[in-house]
Amino acid sequence: MKRAIALSMATLLACALPVSAADDMKAFPPAEEGMVRHVLQLPEKNDESLFQVELIAGQTVKLDKENRYFFGGEFEEETIGGWGYPRYLISELGPMAGTRMAIDPAAPKIDRFVTLGGEPYLIRYNSRLPIVVYAPKGVDLRYRVWRAGAKMFPINEG
Repeated sequence: MKRAIALSMATLLACALPVSAADDMKAFPPAEEGMVRHVLQLPEKNDESLFQVELIAGQTVKLDKENRYFFGGEFEEETIGGWGYPRYLISELGPMAGTRMAIDPAAPKIDRFVTLGGEPYLIRYNSRLPIVVYAPKGVDLRYRVWRAGAKMFPINEG
């Protein structure tokens, strides 16, 4: 009985110990043809529940500086079978669209990072697992960390 308890405790401890980044990557298959696997390992924070990560996908394109542009497409979250880890996928970067304000045709074009349209794609901050995103070749991935403020504000009844 004591041996069974000791063995169970050892198993629980082994499961609770952090795994190396290389071990975590075993769960994530290599990218398929035409795709690229992007990996982000976040630094540890004291209270990670106060943070979120915004994933941003896009391309740098020469455009005018006046109009607003965006690409069609979206992030999809999948759970890796047998592991339970999330991975994120952009199957394609859709056509670029934008506003059509009249501008000076002689105005120089500048390099602009054009992102996916729609709402920001926010995920939970978790330094224990890598964030893995599969995207088509030519798509650039960036991220931004959001932090909740310490002060809370009341909402009035009404």
